[in-house]
Amino acid sequence: MLSIHKISVDFHEDSFGLIAIHSSLQDYAMAYALNLHLKSNFKRCRKDLDISEEVTIPIFEWNDEANGGYWTFFANNGVKEDTLERDGFFKDEPSFTPFHVVPEHREVDYFLKIEQDDFVISPNLVKKLLAIPKVITVYDVQYHKLKSKKNLIF
Repeated sequence: MLSIHKISVDFHEDSFGLIAIHSSLQDYAMAYALNLHLKSNFKRCRKDLDISEEVTIPIFEWNDEANGGYWTFFANNGVKEDTLERDGFFKDEPSFTPFHVVPEHREVDYFLKIEQDDFVISPNLVKKLLAIPKVITVYDVQYHKLKSKKNLIF
C-alpha cells in the first residue's frame, strides 16, 4: 500500500512590508509621484506579473541599494478576459471580469511591497505617501493574515 505524504509547511516565508494605497492616479503617474516624493527610482519591469494565462499586472520596481531593500509597486486591480461561447448580437465580443491581486482588499488601488531586513513602516513614510496629490489614504497591511499571500510572491 502506498502512503501519500503532504507537506503543509510554507517554504516561502519572506518577510516584507505591505502598504495599501488608495488613489485615482494611473499606475505610471503614481510611480512618477512615488519617485518624486520618496526620492526613489521606480521603473516599470520589462515583463508584467503573470497571475494566470489571462491576467497580467504591470509592476514597477526599485532596488534601494543604499538601504539594502527591494521595493515593488503594483496595481491591485486588473481584468480577466473570459472565453465564453455566446449567441446573439454580441457573440464575437470578448467579456471581461475584474481581477484583484489581493481579493481580501478589493477596495485598494495599489500596493507597495518592501522587502528589506528588519523593515518597519514608519510614520514618516506614511506622511510622505499622504503628501502625494490624489492619494486618499495609506495604511499598513498585515500580509501574514492574507489568504492570497501566494499572489505576492514574485
